[in-house]
Amino acid sequence: MHRHDVLDEHLAQVPLFVGLSKKQLRLISELATAVEEPAGTVLIEQGKVGHEFIVVVQGQIEVNQGGRVVGAHGPGGYVGEIALLEQRPRTANVIAKTAVKLEVINQREFAGLLEEMPELARQLRALAADRLANAEQ
Repeated sequence: MHRHDVLDEHLAQVPLFVGLSKKQLRLISELATAVEEPAGTVLIEQGKVGHEFIVVVQGQIEVNQGGRVVGAHGPGGYVGEIALLEQRPRTANVIAKTAVKLEVINQREFAGLLEEMPELARQLRALAADRLANAEQ
């Protein structure tokens, strides 16, 4: 099976992408880069400038702020959108709890994607606002 076919199936399971057409899912999968990292890898550092959006394909990641675990994501989970949407530093650390397979979309492609799909941009902004509100409590 072609990588994009497998990835399209994975992306279709991501709650954020539910309802997108096959064509839209293919566009996302073509922009994404497959990355594998071992357990313990720091994927995102709090306070750093953000340059990528990360979707978990396999494995588990943990989100922490100031040493406190504030979330965890398995397959279908995603991180990194707040820094890209808001042009602000990363709001948390993200660490691979297990070996992970990720799909990574860099900032320029992410911006292009949101331009192509305004409905995805709206959904992401709403979800990012919720995450921010929870993070700042």
